[in-house]
Amino acid sequence: MSAPTVAAVIVSYNTRALLLECLQSLGGVATPLEIVVVDNASVDGSADAVRAQHAHVGLVANIDNVGFSKANNLGIRATRAPYVLILNADAAVRPGAVETLVSVLESRPDVAIVGPRTVSADGTIQVSFGPDLTPLNEWRQRRLVHAVKQREPEALRRAETLAASEHEPAWVSGSCLLARRDVLERLGGFDEGFFLYEEDVDLCVRARQAGHHILFTPRAEVVHHLGRSMETASARARKEYRRSHLRFYRKHNGLVATWLLRAWMALR
Repeated sequence: MSAPTVAAVIVSYNTRALLLECLQSLGGVATPLEIVVVDNASVDGSADAVRAQHAHVGLVANIDNVGFSKANNLGIRATRAPYVLILNADAAVRPGAVETLVSVLESRPDVAIVGPRTVSADGTIQVSFGPDLTPLNEWRQRRLVHAVKQREPEALRRAETLAASEHEPAWVSGSCLLARRDVLERLGGFDEGFFLYEEDVDLCVRARQAGHHILFTPRAEVVHHLGRSMETASARARKEYRRSHLRFYRKHNGLVATWLLRAWMALR
């Protein structure tokens, strides 16, 4: 049996049915895979379902919810393949997606992280990449993301145009990305100070600061059931989003931008 080329790391939290769908989608991948599910103390039988239906999949069953960053780092350390696929439990890869992402990293040694086009279950485009997180950029990005969620025709056209070509954004979404293990190890993996949200943007920023490139490619596609993984803890998700946002600004954007963000949050 060939040594695995890709380690798929899937963090799960109370998304049993979608997690099984995610694992099923990986069953058709031709690239040799090792798969590990890191379950963050789900109470819906997710861990038992993996044991019963996917005995070949590694399982790390946490007794507490340790957050997205730490759980991914646990999964990364539990695997050995040279490429690491970070994949949300509420996402499913389309045929050929993983192979395409691998081909990008193999043909572009300057690229450390590559992300695919992501769509909703009905095929509607999602915004899965973006510019540096600054107040102005975020205002623009929020308007686009909100309008896409509302299925506004002009926003959908704009998002489709942005996602039509391969390019180098500031970041790609952690719902699905493929990264070089050696780069992840040099960067220390995800910053575990981020419990949930912005950890993917922070990782991409640090990779770029280390001299690497981030790439988005529409040639690979993933279906993402956006937000389903946090439906059972929406209040906690909102709290962690605010915490992570402030942490990111303190870490990368300085005191003035952080103060502006605090003021904006207070006004909201």
